[in-house]
Amino acid sequence: MSVPKTIVEQIRLLIPPLNGTLHKGQSGGPRVTGDLLAGAPFFASMSAQRVGVDLSHVICSPTAAAAIKSYSPDLIVHPILREDASRSSVMDEISSLLSRLHVLVIGPGLGREKYMQDYARDALKIAKDRGMFLVLDADGLFMIGQNLSLIKGYRRAVLTPNVVEFKRLSEQANIDPNTPGEDLARTLSRALGGVTVLQKGAQDVIASDTTDASSQGAHDASRIPASEGEESEVVIIDTPGGLKRCGGQGDILSGSLGAFLAWSKCYEDGAFGSKSIPVSRMPLLSAVGASMVTRTASRIAFEREGRSVVTQDMLRDIGRSFKAIFGDGTQGGKL
Repeated sequence: MSVPKTIVEQIRLLIPPLNGTLHKGQSGGPRVTGDLLAGAPFFASMSAQRVGVDLSHVICSPTAAAAIKSYSPDLIVHPILREDASRSSVMDEISSLLSRLHVLVIGPGLGREKYMQDYARDALKIAKDRGMFLVLDADGLFMIGQNLSLIKGYRRAVLTPNVVEFKRLSEQANIDPNTPGEDLARTLSRALGGVTVLQKGAQDVIASDTTDASSQGAHDASRIPASEGEESEVVIIDTPGGLKRCGGQGDILSGSLGAFLAWSKCYEDGAFGSKSIPVSRMPLLSAVGASMVTRTASRIAFEREGRSVVTQDMLRDIGRSFKAIFGDGTQGGKL
């Protein structure tokens, strides 16, 4: 089942036009928190830039900064996650940085060390207080799994679990193991108060279910009322991907998703467009767009490289994948 044309048309409306009318920063800027696996935050941040954001930042520890900077001079690296620093001073720096950006991606290369998880939890709270869009992946999913109230009801967030992470989150959310497979993503979204879930697999399943969100005291209910959009929606992405799943492809997805959400925030703020898309649909639309782009890039890279394909090969194909799906952007939201 292909993605409905109406959804693709709505995603196009969120994409900033390349017509010379926008200044730097009006096409979005995501920030990625990551550290120990220096390649993971690099792939996420660089993917966001390849999709088309203006600026991409990485928050990391001093030990990871040199490696990440050496990968690309295009990334802005902030080596502030110091284990020996006071937590309050680090969070003051993070708060200042987040005040200038549109979306926060938490998880690629984060690690599970206590100090990194503590910083990530604090950054999550600051982002929620500011009404930022959020992407939770990898060790970010591990973090919220220890306390689901961190994310429950915050409907500006998208979770991107793989098979193992999805199973773990489902167990932590007390999802009935007998739930039919086609209903699992929607059930998890409902259990989390309407948080959008991008369940990665042979076909990506993207679900947003706000049926019970209003009765759960959702943190973001005042910002995104359930009546704004569909109470329950599931989109299955059958866009063909490559036949080899290499480590790091999930980081490309989370970075691409960060780009679409950054654009969504710019759209919400009136930087471009008619504001005809309700905020309640932006996380789901962004997840659909990112999934389609990532899977297409994976297919193109595999067709060229075959069995030897690695995640680095996919980066060069993100731009042409985006263009094949959404056009070159010179006409903004027009088809």
